[in-house]
Amino acid sequence: MTLSAIFCYSVDGAVAANFGAMKETSVPGVELTRAEAAVLDAIDEHALVEELVAMIRLPSLTGSDAESELQQWHASQLATLGFDVDTWKLDLDDLAAHPDYPGTEAPRVEGYGVVGVLGPEGVPALVLQGHVDVVPTGDLDNWDDRNPFSGAIRQNAIHGRGACDMKAGVAANLAVARALVVSGVTLERPFALHAVISEEDGGLGAFATMLRGHRGEAAVITEPTSGNVVVANAGALTFQLRVPGRATHASSKLAGQSALDAFLPVYAAIAELERERNAHPDSLFAGNPLPYPISIGVVRTGDWASSVPDLLVAEGRFGVQIDEPPAAARASLERAVADASARDPWLRDHPVEVTWPGGQFASGRIDPAHPLVGEVVDSILVSEGRDASLSGAPYGSDLRLYSGMGGIPSLHYGPGDVRLAHGPRERVDIDELIRSTHSLAVLTARRCGAHH
Repeated sequence: MTLSAIFCYSVDGAVAANFGAMKETSVPGVELTRAEAAVLDAIDEHALVEELVAMIRLPSLTGSDAESELQQWHASQLATLGFDVDTWKLDLDDLAAHPDYPGTEAPRVEGYGVVGVLGPEGVPALVLQGHVDVVPTGDLDNWDDRNPFSGAIRQNAIHGRGACDMKAGVAANLAVARALVVSGVTLERPFALHAVISEEDGGLGAFATMLRGHRGEAAVITEPTSGNVVVANAGALTFQLRVPGRATHASSKLAGQSALDAFLPVYAAIAELERERNAHPDSLFAGNPLPYPISIGVVRTGDWASSVPDLLVAEGRFGVQIDEPPAAARASLERAVADASARDPWLRDHPVEVTWPGGQFASGRIDPAHPLVGEVVDSILVSEGRDASLSGAPYGSDLRLYSGMGGIPSLHYGPGDVRLAHGPRERVDIDELIRSTHSLAVLTARRCGAHH
């Protein structure tokens, strides 16, 4: 199905049947300005749901053609709304040669950046940012309908790959942008929307956007936060282990050395390192028993059932503690592997090789005293009628690039539960989607000085 066919359709039966069950979001007894109320009234909740379903139906896997298609669609939508739009093709070779290159894991032949700005000249008072790329689907048998990109609506939730990570946040950002225009308000200070690629495998899109020179006084990255305001997040480093063995016929196993057997003490050492690194986490992770996980995601070994394997390759993800330099995190894993090798009779003379390919996410944070934090909390109180908690996120994100190389105070607030991301149960609650969009709209109207 073409991009235009996906986005130019009437609400189908699944959406229409469920839309009536959605709760109407009302503003509690806190006075809004006339302009703020106008922006809220201009949010088209029906279109918000419809657009998210359409985006899920476009399988914008990291590095795919559909990722580029979705970026071009964003640029078209923002231009139609009257935004000043910067769309550019990423120079992949130049980016890869940069000393701060964040790394990638998915092959790609192209990529695009999209930034839209609305309002007067100057540095945007607020940036809303989201990534359009999604991770692969895994085994289709694990999905209820064997269609990860259906955008099906069941029990007042939208299902599918990218539903919460993070096309719900992307849809919310665009709904806010559209409401600013439809409401007819004037902005005293500019507003910017950033749509980026390649977040899932390192943050190349955000990296390119910062190198392009786009900035803002503050940014909200609308990753899924389960209703919390995320003021810090951990980092994540992709690593690879190469464990040597010695091949022989399986019937003479003792004449060789199984690389799989050799990996087992290394795996145990990594598990012990994980326990040590999570013994005293930051207080922002209260209630999270494992904010800095070390996970082995891929293991490959052997090429014949009746041969002792002579090489094991393991690839994983290493959680970086808040404020921990990535170099120190790498050193801790390398030290643990080296110590395990030194204790093992085989590995002592055949040490494990540790390398760091792929995405390299540092941690990031915002000062809790920064005005943006209170403004987001106040906007949630006004539009959702609740006190939002401040928390930390255990995943890496573009936050460290915006707050680090961009110097933009940034935090996360958006619809969805990250525990459902990257899995076959991925979904986002429609009511939560609408509530989050309302809060982001109030924040944007206030921070950008919306008035009639």
